[in-house]
This record gives sequence, C-alpha cells and structure tokens, in this order.
Amino acid sequence: MVQVAKEPIGTKGARLTSHISIPGRHLVLMPTVNHIGISRRIEDRKERERLRGVIEEIRPSELGFIVRTVSESASKEKLQSEMEFLIKLWANIQVEMEKRSKPELLHKDLSISLRAVRDLFTREVDRLIIDSMDEYESIMEFILAFESRLRYSVELYEGSEPIFDAFGIEMEISRALNNKIWLKSGGYIVIEMTEALTAIDVNTGSYVGKRNPEETILKTNLEAVKEIAYQLRFRNIGGLIVIDFIDMEKKLNRERVFMALKEALKKDKAKSTILHMSDLGLIEMTRKRTRANLNRLLTEPCFYCEGRGTVKSKETICYELFRDLEREYPASEEGENVYVLVNPEIDTVLREDEQESIIDLEKRLKKRITIIAKRDFHVEQYEISV
Repeated sequence: MVQVAKEPIGTKGARLTSHISIPGRHLVLMPTVNHIGISRRIEDRKERERLRGVIEEIRPSELGFIVRTVSESASKEKLQSEMEFLIKLWANIQVEMEKRSKPELLHKDLSISLRAVRDLFTREVDRLIIDSMDEYESIMEFILAFESRLRYSVELYEGSEPIFDAFGIEMEISRALNNKIWLKSGGYIVIEMTEALTAIDVNTGSYVGKRNPEETILKTNLEAVKEIAYQLRFRNIGGLIVIDFIDMEKKLNRERVFMALKEALKKDKAKSTILHMSDLGLIEMTRKRTRANLNRLLTEPCFYCEGRGTVKSKETICYELFRDLEREYPASEEGENVYVLVNPEIDTVLREDEQESIIDLEKRLKKRITIIAKRDFHVEQYEISV
C-alpha cells in the first residue's frame, strides 16, 4: 500500500515526508525529486532512450518519474495520459494537506476496482458496467476528479439476473477452461499448456467448405487467428507459444494468415514477438507474461488424477482390481465370499466385458466374488472386503 502522511513540525504547521512515490500502471511519480528513471528490465537501448526522451518532453521540469517495465513500447499518448492523472492526484494530496491541522493519512493506494479503472478504462472501452452501488459511486467520484470525459461510459447494472450471466461472462470463463474451442465454421482449436510452452492446434473439424480444400483451410485458419488472439488475451497466456495451423500449399495464403495474426495482436497490451510461418504451417511467437494466466487463477491440479489431466481407462481399473484380488486373497483360504465395491461404470464393464475373467478368477482363488455398484465412488475408486 502506498501512503502519503502529513507530519507535524513543532508549532509551525506541517510538511510532507521527503520520500514520496505515487505509482501508476506505467509510471511512478516522485514529486519531491527531479529525476527520470527507467526500469532495468527494459534492456533494449533504443527503447530506453525513446522512453527517456518522451518523459523529458512531456513532464513538468520540477517533477521526477520512474518508467516501469510495462511501459516498454507504450505510446506517448498513453504515457502522457497517465502522467496527467498522477499530477492531478498529487495536486489533490496537496489540497488535502492544506485542510489538515493534525497528523493523519492523506492518501493511500487505490482499491482493486479503482486500480482497474485507472489501468484499463480508457477511451477504447465502450462501457464500464458495475453492479454495486457503492463501487459505482466510488468509481464515479474517481472519474469525475481525474478523467471526467469518461463519465458517460459508466453504467450501473440493476438487472435481476447476475451480471456475469447477463453479459455472457460465465460462458466465456467456461470456454476458457476447456482445451477445445469450437469456431463458428465448425472447425476448432485445441490449447495445451505445458511447463515449457503453450501449443495451439487448428483443425477443420466438421467444416468441409463448398469449394476447393485450400480455400476451406485458409478460411478456417483466418477464423482461428481471431479466436487465438482473443484467447491469448483472455487467458493471459505468456511465454513461448507454438501455433500449428492447417497446412496450406500457397505461400501467399501462409503470409495472409501471418499478417492477420500480427494485426489481431495489435490490440493486445502485452508485448509479443512473432516469427513467420514455416512450410509446415507452424508459427512460433512469444508473449510477455504480465500476471498468472486464467487457468492457474481459476483451477487447481485434479486430486482425482493427481494433476495428470486424465483418468485410467475402465479396462485398466478392472485389471488392477483383479491383481489386487490375487494379492489380497490367495487361493489357500477356500470358501470365503469376497465383496468388491466399484463405480457403476466399472460394474457394467465387469459384468458385461469381463465376466469370463471373473469366473476364471473365482476358480483360481476358490472364492465367490460379488460386485456391488456404489454411485458415490469415483471411477478409479474400489474397495475389497470379505
């Protein structure tokens, strides 16, 4: 939390602490230091010089600024807009200081909703819709003070339906947690995330088209480009990304898909680097990691399959069960009944497909095996008892 406090000096009034920094998304304002700093994580020398030149040009001479890592490739207009916001915020702090006669808090860091407004709510956003009256009033007060031209884009949602349902957010989150995403044409893309990279595979699916195969493939790839760019932003996928487009014979078509992807990623705030498509239809790219991806925020490793993302086949579970029976109840103890509790799907397989195996096992173990279905059992769960 950033705090600016007012401290007393005897009976002569008050002064602000000398070390003050007020952070924004791209810049940090240092109102008491005449200095320009550039994040060390911005390694490109030309970009560092460009950013320093931009800040030197637009800042008031008596104020200092630190350029944060996220500012890499940021436009002059974006930096200037944030600088104006921070300067207004500092002016408000000074006004509040003059009103106070005793030590107290003058400013603290913004709440998460106000930080979202500060960082994400620009003229490029059509509407900001809020379903909380308290948050709406807080945001409106904030916008009227620092960005009044955006006030007409803020709406209070008062519908009876939950806001996520009303605007399809719940459905989009559900789609984002699936590996397979269907396209309108009938094609689909598959997104697989690994420790090293993210692989995206494009398939025609049920879409066969009405003309030649090359046009069908091109149309599917171009439709996939828009969905991929959206999913990269929405899921916040970073690091190395390999996209396997459907193979195209014509070099011109491969170039069209490459340029379409570059164009689609221009809206992305995260920096990306894209290599040209190979003859095999692969595009390699990197996208800067800014925060945890959506999948990691909303999911956790499956405790059923221990994070493998799969479960054992029904046949595998049956054979494991048979081996456990042989280990637990050797043939030396004749005449006991053995009860096996299993998931209903395993019960079906044991009774229909593995009936002969059970009869053979009963003969070898000299025991009667009784199968009992338990609806509350996981598919991999079973219990053996006498």
